[in-house]
Amino acid sequence: MAIVLIRQDGKLDLWKNTFLQQFPELPVYHYKEAHPEEEITMAIVWKHPEGSLTKYPNLACIASFGAGVDFIMEDTSRPQNVDITRVIDPALAADMSEYVLAAILGYLKNMDLYSHDQDLSSWEPKPYTRISDHTVGIMGAGTLGMALATSLSQLGMKVIGWSRSPKKEKALKIYDGTAGKVEFLHKSTILVCLLPLTNTTKGILNKETLSHLPSGAYLINVARGGHLVEEDLIPLIDSGQLSGACLDVFQEEPLPTEHPFWKHPGIKITPHVASVSDPASVVPQLVENYRRICDKEPLLHLVDPQKGY
Repeated sequence: MAIVLIRQDGKLDLWKNTFLQQFPELPVYHYKEAHPEEEITMAIVWKHPEGSLTKYPNLACIASFGAGVDFIMEDTSRPQNVDITRVIDPALAADMSEYVLAAILGYLKNMDLYSHDQDLSSWEPKPYTRISDHTVGIMGAGTLGMALATSLSQLGMKVIGWSRSPKKEKALKIYDGTAGKVEFLHKSTILVCLLPLTNTTKGILNKETLSHLPSGAYLINVARGGHLVEEDLIPLIDSGQLSGACLDVFQEEPLPTEHPFWKHPGIKITPHVASVSDPASVVPQLVENYRRICDKEPLLHLVDPQKGY
């Protein structure tokens, strides 16, 4: 039994070294080095090359390096009867909450607009809003969404949530389904997308959906670029339906240099950094699932392939 690491972002050695620093006897390889393919029982992946999982005949688990698994689901060549797991890490949730909080406070106090004015050497005070003026609507009531709701509520923010299916959460008002979504949107002056990307949520941030928000609402997308219909965004901002947007994720990453989002003053862009898996924090839970494979025990943080999360 052994582990193979598959990712294409230049971090293979970093992750492998972290595994071996914490677990020196662990049989772990990265996919670009010679490794015993028939011994691989766990593949840990992040945006892996399509088809790269087909060479492991004894694979028992495909594990995501992070919270997202959409790229695994999109690989139609992956073994269909192999368990899929994802990472649930308090550090990831805290990082996401801090990013969203920074985006919200920057929006309330016009920090993005002042940054633009600074480039123009323009001294132009602007009216600002307060926490009490807004309701933050969180699309997605999973682990990250609930952690964010808790953090924002502790700061005195009004927070509501929306989920595709009913959720039992006493600490947060959660709307659900199609009818619930419209009421939820009507009340959200700041909309945060934290949905998993599935066939049913792809393109959910579109002209129709965002038109249900109050005029002048603000959009924050920290989930996946596939949630947003990109060509709908700039017209919604230019018309005043949205006052702006903070985007950390995009349909194509890195965002092409010619993309119109770069030049639009109402759009804040960050390079998919809202919440990044920390190897030192994540490795122990990945190794725990490897141990469970070896001992034939149930795996942690299993993904439902039918739901896609």
